[in-house]
Amino acid sequence: MNDVQNSPDFRNITLDEAGIKDLQYPVTLLDRANEKQRTVAVISMSAELPHHFKGTHMSRFVEVLSRYTCEFDGSTIPAILAELKQVLDAESARMTVSFPYFLDKKAPVTGITAKMNYQCTFYGKSSPEGEDFVLGVTVPVSSLCPCSREISSYGAHNQRGHITIEVRSLPDEKGIPVLVWIEELIEIAESSASSPVYSVLKRPDEKYVTELAYDNPVFVEDMVRIAGERLMKDDRLTWFQVTAENQESIHNHTAYARFEWNRDGGN
Repeated sequence: MNDVQNSPDFRNITLDEAGIKDLQYPVTLLDRANEKQRTVAVISMSAELPHHFKGTHMSRFVEVLSRYTCEFDGSTIPAILAELKQVLDAESARMTVSFPYFLDKKAPVTGITAKMNYQCTFYGKSSPEGEDFVLGVTVPVSSLCPCSREISSYGAHNQRGHITIEVRSLPDEKGIPVLVWIEELIEIAESSASSPVYSVLKRPDEKYVTELAYDNPVFVEDMVRIAGERLMKDDRLTWFQVTAENQESIHNHTAYARFEWNRDGGN
């Protein structure tokens, strides 16, 4: 049968990416408490398309992925990207794995436990410039406005928002990024807010969370700076970005702040 994808193209245009998006796929991840956790990821995979090829071989992305038994650790994405470059005769390849990550979270007073989900992303790239891997975690939080508390005779407005932390870590002796636990980034994000968000709260828990937030008012700017201070002290990290967004409860807009830092060059 004719291989149309490998037929020549005469427009002399190399495509930055060609591949597949939004593939739902079961994956197994490292879990700090339980060793492993199963979830379902949404995966995108792409490779550079050289100017002399008419098209890429879309089926090969899934074929390569299927050889890795759905288990993702620090070495999985680099290995997949290396194989993609080889089978597709490409100089660069990219992969994004987005998934919900679940933790058992106890209510602060009653101790009732329920599952809490956090949206996470692995991003990998392999190119002539080198290897890249970024871990991202988005954490729902609650914040109480310092200005509102200062100027109000009673009460203060608060809102639910989220903090997103993305990190790059140093490579180990094999060139694999040093492990940073998802749970570590969740802890940093939650401790940077007025209070965490929970799946289940009974009345004693709700009282505790409400008063905790009142005693810890923060702007989005505060949350980004608090998280940034902690992340800068982590010797494993070479780069990070922290973003905070509040879905304002008394305004028709979202409040936003971002901080990016690089160990070699500051922010």
